[in-house]
Amino acid sequence: MGSIGLFYGSSGGVTEGVAHKIAAALNNRGFVVDVINVANTSSKEMEKYDRLILGTSTWGMGDLQDDWENFLPELEQTDFSGKTVSFFGTGDQDTYADTFLDGMGILYEKVLDSKVTVVGSWSVDGYTFSESRAVVDGEFIGLALDDDTQPNQTNQRIALWADLLTEQFASSV
Repeated sequence: MGSIGLFYGSSGGVTEGVAHKIAAALNNRGFVVDVINVANTSSKEMEKYDRLILGTSTWGMGDLQDDWENFLPELEQTDFSGKTVSFFGTGDQDTYADTFLDGMGILYEKVLDSKVTVVGSWSVDGYTFSESRAVVDGEFIGLALDDDTQPNQTNQRIALWADLLTEQFASSV
């Protein structure tokens, strides 16, 4: 089915763990997924892939994870023309209800200006939050995970999202 570059930023390890779970789920569906810490890469590495998954946590009051924040100049210079991109985010919907997954929304906003196909939107059903930059047209722009208050749903959500991405990545070729 082709290779996917999964780029993540993680400060506490949750997002990194999720990145590896997503990679394993997609590998089991016939993809080859390269998992890359954004702290150790460049835009040139990102440009090697036609399919990308970008994952981040949200810190503080809606801030982008530090490694992604440092990578933004590179991200803004990345040529996303013709690429298919999906997103996932980790956050805490109870403590940060008004900035839930804003980090994922920030990445989406940076990539959206380029000629890119975005796949992998996810329903807001089952979450309790008041605002999020990651919600567009009533859906999350990617997989939404709350390992703080809903850890028992993480694996099932990853499996369902991997099924969705399998279909959407296959039709985007």
